[in-house]
Amino acid sequence: METNGSISNSPESQPSDASDSTNKEKPTEKVVFINHAEIAWQARRREWVGDQSQKSQRAPREPIMSWTTTYEDLLLTTEPFQEPIPLAEMVDFLVDIWLEEGL
Repeated sequence: METNGSISNSPESQPSDASDSTNKEKPTEKVVFINHAEIAWQARRREWVGDQSQKSQRAPREPIMSWTTTYEDLLLTTEPFQEPIPLAEMVDFLVDIWLEEGL
């Protein structure tokens, strides 16, 4: 079987198209991506936590629970605490107890 021509991918053998000339032009404006979801998320977060720059810096408080309080002390009493215990303080207390017990 014999072929009478060759297949070429050169630009000279390709038919010219009007869209080719538009692709060669460089856009004069840059398209800037705006993440609207992230902007909305930030706005919702500000509503939820408030503006952190407006809040005054608090001095560290004294812990409510005594350093001598044990896990058993907490389990054996039915009396409420004198004042609410901040979550961070309770978590620190429990982590210390669990580390001592090897958990």
